[in-house]
Amino acid sequence: MNSPSQQKIAAIVQARTGSTRLPGKIFKNVSGKPMLQHVAERLSFSKLTNQIIIATTTLPEDSTVEEFCIKNNYAYNRGSMDDVLSRYYDAAAKFSADIIVRITSDCPLIDPQIIDSMLQQYLSSHVDYLSNIIKRTFPRGLDVEIFSFAALEKAYNEAKENFEREHVTPYIYQHPEKFATENFINETDYSSHRWTVDTEEDLKLIRIIYSELYKPNCVFYFEDVLKLFERRPELFSINQNIKQKSLGE
Repeated sequence: MNSPSQQKIAAIVQARTGSTRLPGKIFKNVSGKPMLQHVAERLSFSKLTNQIIIATTTLPEDSTVEEFCIKNNYAYNRGSMDDVLSRYYDAAAKFSADIIVRITSDCPLIDPQIIDSMLQQYLSSHVDYLSNIIKRTFPRGLDVEIFSFAALEKAYNEAKENFEREHVTPYIYQHPEKFATENFINETDYSSHRWTVDTEEDLKLIRIIYSELYKPNCVFYFEDVLKLFERRPELFSINQNIKQKSLGE
């Protein structure tokens, strides 16, 4: 294994056009750009990641994702629709990633400062897996999971249940006897906020947030969005009736 300073840290974004509740959501227009582009651009502000990789499927409809990646010069790989664990493993192996930062494409407020803080903790703690989702204290939509390629490979080789292969990381965090895991916790619990995009209501909220805070070639952060909610508390009610689906894209 390379030393921390030499390790390749790849942010791998799982992205597909199919979505049961909001089809084509990753290409929905938010402040003049597809949502997927905002996700990738925000990841580019991370100081510790070396590469951004889009992991999409081999379904014909996801050729649009491939075309997007080629047009915008993003690394990508196409893999299984249902076996997302193998999709991640193939993408990580193809680009020789030592550490994977798992991001989903429906999180257009993903925060590069949180990612870097988590990477610092991950690198110093020498665990196999670190996330901010096992005990939630951040808004849904700032979800980050970090794990080693070795842990991903072990899960890829050993996971048998459909659930374990459809959702990438359950085999890792549900087997503490095999993997050292740690949770990243915020001092204040903001888990009641919903900043992911699954429905039209979610998209409406994200578009309002972007209309207030987005500037090209700049990045706004977690704290900026919280301050916006303090100024405009009515935003909180836009999507609070939405029930989160079980794990998925």
